[in-house]
Amino acid sequence: MGDTVERSKSEAREKEPAGLGTERTGPVKRGGGDPATRGRTTIADGVVEKIAGLAARDVVGVHAMGSGISRTFGAVRDRVPGGTKSVSRGVKAEVGEVQTALDLEIVVDYGVSIADVAHAVRENVIAAVERMTGLEVVEVNIAVGDVKLPDEEEDEPEPRLQ
Repeated sequence: MGDTVERSKSEAREKEPAGLGTERTGPVKRGGGDPATRGRTTIADGVVEKIAGLAARDVVGVHAMGSGISRTFGAVRDRVPGGTKSVSRGVKAEVGEVQTALDLEIVVDYGVSIADVAHAVRENVIAAVERMTGLEVVEVNIAVGDVKLPDEEEDEPEPRLQ
């Protein structure tokens, strides 16, 4: 019988409106768990392209980015007052919710191992993009469009980050 009385008191407390005869223990939870999971972050293709372009240019042996035509148009655009240097020239990114794929077109310096430069570019780009964006880089396709010979005239100097 005592068990029945305890159960009916318990049921009565559950039916009471909050604040009337009930005690709360522990902190009051608000929101829905971890703050990092409240909302969505999207990263534009152009952001990933800039990160990849800067990371690729940082590799020794990469003379320039992009095809000859895009470098020529870029040189003209860079000389226009108010124009900015395109760090994403020669880079195309496809960005999904958690993954990205990249296509790069590079010009290498004469005398370097193209395979070694491509390997170093791939490693540097993947590390930079994954570290900065949290996206998984599923592939980095590299097309070597030209080789810069020592005696060729410079279209435009590509600054290398140190």
